[in-house]
Amino acid sequence: MLSLGIDPGTATVGYGFVRELNDGSLKAEAYGVITTPPSLRMSERLKLIYDSLTALIEHHKPDRAAVEELLFGKNVTTAITVAQGRGVILLALQNAHLPIQEFKPTYIKQSISGYGGAKKPQMQEMTRMLLSLESIPRPDDAADALAVAITDLHSSRYSMIE
Repeated sequence: MLSLGIDPGTATVGYGFVRELNDGSLKAEAYGVITTPPSLRMSERLKLIYDSLTALIEHHKPDRAAVEELLFGKNVTTAITVAQGRGVILLALQNAHLPIQEFKPTYIKQSISGYGGAKKPQMQEMTRMLLSLESIPRPDDAADALAVAITDLHSSRYSMIE
């Protein structure tokens, strides 16, 4: 099973494709970021995210997808722009007819590290270990997206048991 994990944004969208192998181990198939230039109008940036994500989905053909839910901080303006990016991400996933899961950041941290308050370095190292990578995935948004995909695969195991 191949899961696409997404760390949403408008300036940078992290993505990670993780495959669960027959023996239950996990393999990172591809990961990276979609970046949008700040010089573009928001509508152009959103279209770039949609088109880029659609192309990635068509190329890798994931079985399912997962997106990190927004954590609203004090900066409402940033939250609104990230929400716009998240909206076009969800639209691209829905148009590809993918089953979509959404996870809170604390749930992802719990799934990866066993602790919902884990810090970024711990999360990155655990993601590296779970995927048997030689080094921590870079940039951070891509590592976060891989963690989302791992959480999705872990979650799908439990939902099949119930």
